[in-house]
Amino acid sequence: MNEADILVLGGGPAGGAVAIGLARMGYAVTLVGEPRPFDAVEGASERAVQGMRAAGFHQALAEMATETPRQVTWNGETSAANTEFLIPRQPFDRALLRDIADQGVNVIEGRIHSCHEHEGIFRAMVASENEREQLVAAPFLVEARGRSAPAAGVPRVKGTATVSLLQYWQGPEAAPRTAVQSFADGWAWMAMRADGRRYLQLTVDVASAQLPPKQQLGEWCHQQLMQLEQAQPFIRDARPTGSVYARTSSPVLCQRSAGDNWIRVGDAAMAVDPLSGNGIFQALSSALQAPAVVNTLIQQPEKAALAQQFHEARVEGLFYRFARIGRDFYAQEQQWPERPFWKGRCQWPDSQPMHQSVSPEQVVTAMRPVVENGLITQAQVVVTPDQPLGIWHLNGLPLAPLLDAVRQAPERSPADVLSDHLEGEQGRLLAGWMQQQGWLYP
Repeated sequence: MNEADILVLGGGPAGGAVAIGLARMGYAVTLVGEPRPFDAVEGASERAVQGMRAAGFHQALAEMATETPRQVTWNGETSAANTEFLIPRQPFDRALLRDIADQGVNVIEGRIHSCHEHEGIFRAMVASENEREQLVAAPFLVEARGRSAPAAGVPRVKGTATVSLLQYWQGPEAAPRTAVQSFADGWAWMAMRADGRRYLQLTVDVASAQLPPKQQLGEWCHQQLMQLEQAQPFIRDARPTGSVYARTSSPVLCQRSAGDNWIRVGDAAMAVDPLSGNGIFQALSSALQAPAVVNTLIQQPEKAALAQQFHEARVEGLFYRFARIGRDFYAQEQQWPERPFWKGRCQWPDSQPMHQSVSPEQVVTAMRPVVENGLITQAQVVVTPDQPLGIWHLNGLPLAPLLDAVRQAPERSPADVLSDHLEGEQGRLLAGWMQQQGWLYP
C-alpha cells in the first residue's frame, strides 16, 4: 500500500497546482493521474500561460505551440485581433506529471478504478499502464479529476445542457492558426497545427440540436462545417480521421466543494462554458488558494467551517463571474435571437451586470475569511457590490482600517488623513485610487 498525508486524484493543472502547494508546506502528497486518453488540442489564453508559469509547469509549457493568430466571426463580423496558445494535451499532460514529480510530489501514473472512504481513510485502487494494481491511501482527499469526477449526491447548479463534438482532420503542413464562428445552432472552434493536424469542434445545444445516431455524427459535422466560411481553410485539401468525440461542456457548479477531510478543485468543483478559452485559467483560479484551505482543515480543524466557507465562496464567485462573461458574449450574437441555442444562453445565469457600479454608501468594512501565512483566518476587509468577498490588501496596505480612518475624519481631506498613516506620496495616491473605485465622494 502507498500511504501519504494527502491523496490528489487528477494530474491536470488544478490537481498539480494543489499538490505542489501542499508539498511545499511539508505534506507527503501522492498524486494519481494519466495523460488524456485521446489526442486533443486546446486553446489557452495568455492569462492561463502566466498562471501555469507561476505554478512551476515549465516542462509542460515547453510542449505548447507559440502564440497562434485567431480569427473570430461573430454576429456577422470578422476580427483578427486575438491570439491563443495551442496545447497538444497528451505530451502536455505527460510533461505536467514530470513537473509535478520534480517539485516533491509522489506521482503515480495510472487510471483510478475506485476510491472509497473507510474509518477516515480514503483508499484508491489504481491500475498502471501494465494493468498492475496498487492501493493508495491517505486521510485527506483532493478531488481534481475535472468534469469526470464522481458527483453522486453533490448538489449542483447546471447551465443549459451543451455538448461539444470534436473531429480530427489531416491535411498538408500549414501555418498554425485558430478560428471561431457562430452559426444558427451553436458555434465552431477550429485549430490547425504546423504538421497539418486539424481539430474541428462544434458546440451545440443538447435539447434542440437533433443530433443523428453516433455512426452518422461525422457526416452531420461535415455538413455543418461546409456552411461555415471560417472552416474552409481547415477542411480544404484535408480529410477527417477517426470518430467524432462527444464531450459535455455544460456549465456546472458543485455547491458543496469542501468537507472536513476532502476538497474539490478545478473543473471538479466548477466547470464553465468553453467559449472564453480560459478553461485552464479558471481551473487554476479555483486551485491556487486551495492549499491554505487544506492546511487549515488539517492543522486547525476548529476553523473548518471558516475554511470551507472561504473555498466555496470563491469557487461560486468564479463560476458566476465566468458565466456572466459567457452570457454577455452570447448576447452579442443577434442574428438568431429566437433559436434555442442563443435564446437560452444570452439570459443565463441571471441579469446581474458583469461589473456593478459602486457608490460610497454601498461600501462597508466587515470581517471575512482570508489567506494569511498559509492558513485561513479572519480579517477586516472592504466589501463592495463589485467585490462581495472583500478586498484585504493593496500593494501590502491593509485597506479596511485606512478607509475607516478616512470616514472617522469627514472634516479632513482623505489624502491628508491617509498621509498621517502612510509615507511619502502613498496617502495621496491611495486616496485617488479609492475615489476612482467609488469608495469616496469627489
